[in-house]
Amino acid sequence: MAQIELLYGRHAVLEALRAGRRPIRRVLLGQGVRQQADIIAEIVAAARERGCPVSEAPRQAFDLAGDVNHQGVLAEAGPYRCVDLDEVLTAPGEPFCLALDHLQDVQNLGTLLRTAEAMAVTGIILPDRRAAGITPAVVNASSGAVEHLNIALVTNLVQALVRLKKSGVWIVGLDAAPSAVPLPRADLSGPLVLVVGAEGAGLSRLTRETCDWLLAIPMCGEIASLNAAVAGSIALFAARQARGWPPVDRPLGFGRAGH
Repeated sequence: MAQIELLYGRHAVLEALRAGRRPIRRVLLGQGVRQQADIIAEIVAAARERGCPVSEAPRQAFDLAGDVNHQGVLAEAGPYRCVDLDEVLTAPGEPFCLALDHLQDVQNLGTLLRTAEAMAVTGIILPDRRAAGITPAVVNASSGAVEHLNIALVTNLVQALVRLKKSGVWIVGLDAAPSAVPLPRADLSGPLVLVVGAEGAGLSRLTRETCDWLLAIPMCGEIASLNAAVAGSIALFAARQARGWPPVDRPLGFGRAGH
């Protein structure tokens, strides 16, 4: 592997092993980590299945990851592989995508990507400049969900959205403008790209003008707005509800906590 990334955190490493989208050279477990713990056992089993060595390392070895909550687990991995926009357009099933208009906060990005994976989006569109990329910090913040997503990096987000529109996909921007359709009245079924703007600034002017229509989340309490990750997650949930749920074949609930 010419380029190495240090993935950290138990869920991030486990999902990278499960997804198999990039090579993993080895997994390091901190001395004293309880290998009989359920998730550690899953990591070891997933690594063995992929033929990836697992070794115990002193705590000093984990300093290479920086001042992060590594939870005693590191993986030496190849770079994250993004897809072309064409792959997003031709993904199986009806298009249900998330586009992020220069979102910069790593935690917000990770949260939205985790929600997107849970809601079975078919693709993610991210600008390749002036925005948070798919770094080990984002992998960790998403609890490894990014490893299962089709993420396209585009040079010009507006041009990408126009191309999606021409293919018959509705572009819906999350925005609190007076003209926005309140979420309870919105029809989020059909081919859809939900666009979420940057923290504070929201959607850029050109992105807003490119949208077919805008969507707003009514506020019932005293606060005037939600942050990008929370608002986007609510809208993704509503869009999934509008297009139906897949058959449930696993327990419902919060599942394992990511942190």
